[in-house]
Amino acid sequence: EATLDLAERRRIRSAIRELQRQELERDEETLASKRFRPERSSHRQDNKENWPQFRRLEEEQQAALAALSEQLEAITSVEELTKLLRAAGEYEERKLIRAAIRKLRAEEIE
Repeated sequence: EATLDLAERRRIRSAIRELQRQELERDEETLASKRFRPERSSHRQDNKENWPQFRRLEEEQQAALAALSEQLEAITSVEELTKLLRAAGEYEERKLIRAAIRKLRAEEIE
């Protein structure tokens, strides 16, 4: 509410500043407590519900990479491997294909 007394206005402003200061201190304490929380030791503890699904997806990916590796051993053309490399989407797939290309080029040099 409006007041004409200057002393009362000063007290109100002072009280408002004090409340704001206290709120800032509480916020800083909250941030400090969050900032220095110990990190959890493993992904498995963080995500217990999705761990079986994650594990299954990882096994499927490993199986797919093993199949790709066998397929790459049958290919003897660098051009075919280059086409596969351009079409590959996953990092691990590209990594295997690049290794196969290096192997073929090394065999050609020998």
